[in-house]
Amino acid sequence: MKKLIAICALVSSLGFAQGKKKIVVVGFPEQVVQELRKVTTEAEIVPVLMPKAAVVTAIGPVSPRTEEERAELLRQVADADAFIGAPSQEVIKAAKKLKWVQIPSAGVENYRYPELINSDIIMTNFQKVASPGIADHAMGMLLALTRKLNYFIATRPEENWVRRSYELLELKGMTAVVIGVGGIGSNVAVRAWAAGMTVIGVDPEDVNPSPFISRLVYPDRLDSVLPEADVVFVCAPLTPKSENMMGPKQFALMKKGSFFIAVSRGRLYSMDALVEALKSGKLAGAGVDVANPEPLPKGHPLWKFENVIITPHVATISQHELERQMEVMKENIARFVRGEPLKYVVDKQKGY
Repeated sequence: MKKLIAICALVSSLGFAQGKKKIVVVGFPEQVVQELRKVTTEAEIVPVLMPKAAVVTAIGPVSPRTEEERAELLRQVADADAFIGAPSQEVIKAAKKLKWVQIPSAGVENYRYPELINSDIIMTNFQKVASPGIADHAMGMLLALTRKLNYFIATRPEENWVRRSYELLELKGMTAVVIGVGGIGSNVAVRAWAAGMTVIGVDPEDVNPSPFISRLVYPDRLDSVLPEADVVFVCAPLTPKSENMMGPKQFALMKKGSFFIAVSRGRLYSMDALVEALKSGKLAGAGVDVANPEPLPKGHPLWKFENVIITPHVATISQHELERQMEVMKENIARFVRGEPLKYVVDKQKGY
């Protein structure tokens, strides 16, 4: 009888193991892997391309560095049910059983392969994870320009206490046009409204009514609201429809003395048109955390303007980034094994 019970237990355990979901995670240190394994016993978390660093501050895209790593990655994804990381087109083709991909960023433009877009694979992202920090960054750039902090910081080593009229501006009473009122844009809207600004949102979706946004227009009405803007915030994701939506015509429609802040993707605006608007004096200043191309090359005209703040695509960074990423991954792993709807599902056709 004891032997029969033991055999039954073994068969049961084997059946349970076979029923586990295999989730391949790419580029995660041991500390993160162990945290994800605590979520459920119904998933097998398989790490690939583990980094040398024991501690990381955020999860980002990682690619194979050697042919051996590439071969191991393809071997592991062949029978994987889910993939957390930055999948190449080769990975998607190799993963015959894949049902879910968690992208380690908000933007998904780099992963819109036909094999993924036209499949039944669910794609999720980190669409709201970094939004508070990015919004802080955007407002910080605007405040630095309107209060001339960029000038004061640059001249501090001269140790000259010179008090005169610097034409400093206050935000109260200004109008902000926020292009894209998803995770980033909605956070920018809250901060702009709190500063006393009137906020006009531009978005292809019917966003829920908000006390922070005075009115909302579709992208095809962008040109009608740009003349009202004292500042334009670019916060939208990069899609085929949003690319180059701020071109020469749009910069020409902006007020003389207005500001331009870009914190989502550099390909949403024309760099040449921005340079021309600054050179002509149309814009009072600009702040860009994203450019086209990236990195912004040495010698580029944008580096020459004193009224431009340039940061190297770092707005996403904050002390809470990894914490929020872990929350999303843990929640989605738990939902995936239970067969429940996942958080932050991307419309693969729209690209956000």
